Amino acid sequence: MHDVPPPAPRRKFLKKAAAGAAGAGALAAPMIATAQTVNLRFQSTWPSKDIFHEYALDFAKKVNEMAGGRLKIEVLPAGAVVPAFQLLEAVAKGTLDGGHGVMAYHYGKNTALALWGSGPSFGMDANMLLAWHKYGGGEALLADIYKSLNMDVRSFLYGPMPTQPLGWFKKPIARVEDLKGVKFRTVGIAVDVFTEMGAAVNPLPGGEIVPALDRGLIDGAEFNNASSDRLLGFPDVAKTCMLQSFHQSSEQFEILFNGPKYNGLPTELKRIIDYAVEASSADMSWKAIDRNSKDYIELKTKDGVKFYKTPDAILRAQLAAYDKVVEKKSAENPSFKRVIDSQRAFAQRAGSWQNDYGVDMKMAWNHYFGRR
Repeated sequence: MHDVPPPAPRRKFLKKAAAGAAGAGALAAPMIATAQTVNLRFQSTWPSKDIFHEYALDFAKKVNEMAGGRLKIEVLPAGAVVPAFQLLEAVAKGTLDGGHGVMAYHYGKNTALALWGSGPSFGMDANMLLAWHKYGGGEALLADIYKSLNMDVRSFLYGPMPTQPLGWFKKPIARVEDLKGVKFRTVGIAVDVFTEMGAAVNPLPGGEIVPALDRGLIDGAEFNNASSDRLLGFPDVAKTCMLQSFHQSSEQFEILFNGPKYNGLPTELKRIIDYAVEASSADMSWKAIDRNSKDYIELKTKDGVKFYKTPDAILRAQLAAYDKVVEKKSAENPSFKRVIDSQRAFAQRAGSWQNDYGVDMKMAWNHYFGRR
């Protein structure tokens, strides 16, 4: 059986349709465009060997993988573009597209900025302080402060840090009086707290601490945790570490984006960043438990470090000194008072719940592993 050709009018219509389709295809081809990768250059405030720089790389990796080639963050170590303490200005000006650091490093811009983690935070741990930031008004307060400083940045807080040691010393600190006259490194509000306690404070960036200790420019220093302290070389220049302190018992990290760069991103890439921050917060806190506990054992067994509990008298003196600093800074700086009042109200409510509901986990640990 042979195919019967369609009637003449039908054939003419089909020819026009085919020609139209071919023409449309020819016109459409140049309009198919491949989305270009948005490249962002970040800098951390940490030396490349520090676990904190690793945390910054972890965040970038999560964003890069989820973005599927549409967004790529490159993270440089401290000092690659600007000094650690100049990160905020560099990001705001667009010298950098973003950065990874801590709020205490901005203390010189506005003293209220160090309240995100520098000090006892009215008994809140780092995760509770993040809860205050996200749900208790802290995020809006921070945005207002940055706006008042003309810092056009988008800030994300994440990564609850474990309680930090009092610090590294040549010999144990047994009494409050032992801190008087000690040349000591710390940052943030802790500068004022240790000054109130009689120390001579020098707020050095992380990468400069161990060389300063080694050369005798300072007598003691705190940085953060067993992993960072070991990687940065603290056990090479000091063998005494005092554990437990209120000077930075609730700190967290800050991820900064240049405001125009962040605002110019498509909505779906912004959401990827949002969720990468939350995923990184969880991952970082889990990694810290694993790595810090291993390095704590290594410091004791391989590096010959002697750890001592900070005496309660020194802890109480820290709280008393902090109260004096808060009173003074609240009178000088209205934004400081607003942040303090907000934290106090949240801590009173959340702390009451946590303290009443939480069981003493140390009791359980002692039951299984403590001395009988």
